Amino acid sequence: MAEAAIGQDLAEMLALRALGWLAGQEDVFLDFLGAGGLDVKSLRRRAGEPEVLGAVLDFILAEDERVLGFAKAAGLRPEDVVRARAALPGGRTAHWT
Repeated sequence: MAEAAIGQDLAEMLALRALGWLAGQEDVFLDFLGAGGLDVKSLRRRAGEPEVLGAVLDFILAEDERVLGFAKAAGLRPEDVVRARAALPGGRTAHWT
């Protein structure tokens, strides 16, 4: 049985927690900023935007080690991160059938 989707508000809260976790991982955080073309000032200004929060989760989901590290630190299951990403803009997975 498939798990219920989560709403955008909950997904945004989870992504903000993920951003806080990233900020505590100095090298990984710098990689995130570089990958997103952001600096700390612009990230602070835009941190609540759903598209930026989606980018945070995309970055975490790009590597298993990040997913597992964040999920453990946040007391979540790795699949919760995937479900949160699906609830944010651009998070719908294309089905190629």
